[in-house]
Amino acid sequence: MKPTVAFFDFAGCEGDQLQVVNLEQQLLELLEQVEIVSFREVMTGHSDEYDIAFIEGAITRKSDEARLKEIRKNAKLLVAIGACATIGGINALKNLQDLEEVKRYVYGDGAKHFQTYPTRPVDAVVKVDAYVHGCPIDRKEFLSVVKALLLGKKPEIPNYPVCVECKAAENVCVFEMGQFCVGPVTRAGCEACCITQGSICWGCRGFVDDPNTDAEKEILAKYGLNVRDVINKLRLYTANSEVAR
Repeated sequence: MKPTVAFFDFAGCEGDQLQVVNLEQQLLELLEQVEIVSFREVMTGHSDEYDIAFIEGAITRKSDEARLKEIRKNAKLLVAIGACATIGGINALKNLQDLEEVKRYVYGDGAKHFQTYPTRPVDAVVKVDAYVHGCPIDRKEFLSVVKALLLGKKPEIPNYPVCVECKAAENVCVFEMGQFCVGPVTRAGCEACCITQGSICWGCRGFVDDPNTDAEKEILAKYGLNVRDVINKLRLYTANSEVAR
């Protein structure tokens, strides 16, 4: 029998699930290997019996925890997909502010009817077996992770900085152009797509496990910047990290 898979969403835009849908022909090939039993984006049916659970979105309410733990209990493997699920993502920006004030700003007079707490990634609540990083996720990487899991292997996720891929793409360093980014300490795997398209690295794949902070400081010092300058500008995805605080 085919392994069964299910997709679940918490606080997020669901863009990562749309990336899966956008696999098109490759999705049909994937369906030859697995059976999807729950996927709100594309089907109405639902089952609580599944082998692999894919989780998109951050955990932003106490009530989310019970639901997530139930999913974890049912799944043999649990995979966090996208920045919100893997590192807290954009939702974590509220962690840097007074939560009651955030509620009032968003919900106005109805704020008392909504619960919230500091945003956290999925692995702050339950054990995560694999990650698909990025905002949104890379479709090729998603397929690679799924293939590895089906073969019983540990997915190979890059643990070196985006700068490696940026140099391979022969991009001019954004620091040389009077900008700055967190590529030197951000996990690669995106093929430096943002820099290649004329932007900067915002850190949506999270920091590498052992970032070379000394090297980052040297780069910043070379261009008359400091770590706090960068962190204050680039908290979009890294607000949940110790560094951002």
